[in-house]
Order: sequence, then structure tokens, then C-alpha cells
Amino acid sequence: MKIKKLDIVRFAPKGVAGFYDTVIEKVNAYFNDNKISPYANREMWLKTFTMLCLYFGPYILIVSGIGAVSPWLFFGLWFTMGWGMSGIGMAIMHDANHGTYSANKRINGFLSHILEIIGGYKVTWRIQHNILHHTYTNVSGLDEDIDSKMILRFSPRQPIYWYHRYQYIYAWLFYMMTSLFWMTAKDYIQVIRYKRLGLLVKQKTSFGKAIFNITFYKLLYYTNILLLPILFSGMPWYFVLMGFLLMHFTGGFFLTCIFQLAHVMETSTYSLPMGNVGERRMKDSWAIHEVVNTTDFAPKNRFLSWFVGGLNYQIEHHLFSGICHVHYRKLAPIVRSTMESFGLVYQVQPSFLSAMWGHAKMLKKLGKE
Repeated sequence: MKIKKLDIVRFAPKGVAGFYDTVIEKVNAYFNDNKISPYANREMWLKTFTMLCLYFGPYILIVSGIGAVSPWLFFGLWFTMGWGMSGIGMAIMHDANHGTYSANKRINGFLSHILEIIGGYKVTWRIQHNILHHTYTNVSGLDEDIDSKMILRFSPRQPIYWYHRYQYIYAWLFYMMTSLFWMTAKDYIQVIRYKRLGLLVKQKTSFGKAIFNITFYKLLYYTNILLLPILFSGMPWYFVLMGFLLMHFTGGFFLTCIFQLAHVMETSTYSLPMGNVGERRMKDSWAIHEVVNTTDFAPKNRFLSWFVGGLNYQIEHHLFSGICHVHYRKLAPIVRSTMESFGLVYQVQPSFLSAMWGHAKMLKKLGKE
């Protein structure tokens, strides 16, 4: 079902009695007792610098011609940029657009523009991710993160076609192309849809301004990422194009995997609202809905957690998206113990590979149902 308006679905006012209030109280106590800020700290700023270097460092070497010493070095630099792009997206842009860097909105706004430097548009991102995904996680027709336009089936509530039987095999190829599609056509498609739904107004922008900004940022991006390397790298144009694709296939694959592992799993409930259009309601409260549709993974892998911006702690992120991700590791035991005390199952996969396997199993299951 297509969205007719933003508030088409209401959540129950209460879930398991007092869970959300209790976990909020405990998390607030953690910050107060330890006298620390829920915003970014030194670790976050150091990570920001590192991720920017991981992306712009290789880029400078490519454009300066230093990377033309050999094809192996040249493509290795593009490959590194792919990791830098995904790191910027998960560990910088994501927090900035959630407003968790600083209590100062100007600082968050300034840092959120990093998305536009790497080819995206922060307005459409905020609508898709902050508003739709974080409000209606795994609700088919509202959460665009599970809407693949028939190519992939991410929910048992979506139509099934014969080729979905093989999606657990071909899905990974499409994951590689997600960022490339995002940096070319996705923002235009979304802004047209969001205008129709009246969602642009909530971001204090007009359709014309959004189209202008998207076009401007895309032209700037492709000038920097393709034209300048073609002119100055000293490598043939088709090498530059191949490097560009390698960057997106690398970054796109990893980015998509990280986000899908948290929700498209066998443990997710995929609850549907009840009632007539315009009066539809969810059985659970918002907080309960989030935790039963979300899975953490690899909590002991400190490097993975550092690199992916704490997105392996998705339960914590969905409950506390207004807190910088550098704190999630310490919040996880608080959230887990509180959930268990209220009889809620804290879903967690022990490693990244086990989460990948679980996601593949879910893709296969969704292709048969």
C-alpha cells in the first residue's frame, strides 16, 4: 500500500508496561552518573578525520597523477575510496543527519553536507531514513528501506514473483549497485514522490529548490569524481570509469549489507497495522515495534563497530537515535538487561558472518513463501 500521508499509521500508546520509560531513565542515569555528554567526543572527531582521509587521501593521489604509477596502485586507490565512502556514510553523515554531533544544530547541519560531497542529498536521506525508516521500521509500504520495487522481496507482506526464489543468490549483485543508483537517479525519484506526499514541506524546502540542489550537487560530484581524474590522473578514461565503478561496488555492497542485516532477518515480526485507511493503528507501541524488528550483530568486534558507526548496535540506535553512536557499546548492556526484565527478546548475532548467513537464509525464505 502506498503512503497517502505521513501519519497514516498510529502506534499504540503503551507496549509492555513501562519498558520505554524505564530504559530511557536508565540511559539518562548512565550519562548523568558518569558526567558525560550524549553527543560526540574525541573518539568521534578522530574517527571523522580518519574517514575523511580514507576517502580524500586516495582521491588526491589519483587526481595529482601519483596514482598512475601502476594500474594496481590506481585501482587500489579507488578500492580504498570505496571503503572511505562507506565509512563517511556510516560514521559521519549518519550521525550528523540525526543531529548527534553537537547540541548546536549549525554544527550538525554543516557536517551533514558531507553527504552531498559524496553524491547524495541530505533532504531525501532525512525523509527516507529519519522519518520513514525510523518511524515505520519493516512496515511494508511505509519503510522505504525494504522497498526494492519488485526486484527483491524484503518482507513477507510484499508480492512474490517466481524469480524471488533465486534472490538469495542475485541479491548481492544488486547490493553492489545501490550507491551507484543512489548517486545518479534515486534522489530525483524520491523528491518527486516526497512532493506528492507533502513531505518536502516538513524539511522546509520546495520542489523547485530540491531539484535545483540535487542537480547542482550531482554536477559538482561527477565533475570531481570523474572529470578531474580523467583530465589529470594520467590514466585512460576507461580506467577512471572502471575505478569509479569499483569504488561504488565496494562501498555500496558493504553499506547495504550493514543496513539489511539489522532488519531483514528471520526474527523480525514485520507487523502490519490494523483498521481502515486513515485510521490504521499498530498493535504495539513504537518502542516495542522497533525492538522486535531489529537485530544487533558482532557486539564484540570493536573494529567493525568503530568502522560502521556503531550500526551493529541497531537496537540501541533505533531506541536512541538522538545519541551519538560512540556511546552505543556502553548502552547495549543497559538496553539488553532492561528488555530481558520486561520479557522482551534481545536479538543479537554473535558475528558479522553469522548475521550475513542469517540474512541470506531470510532472503531464501522470503523467496519461497
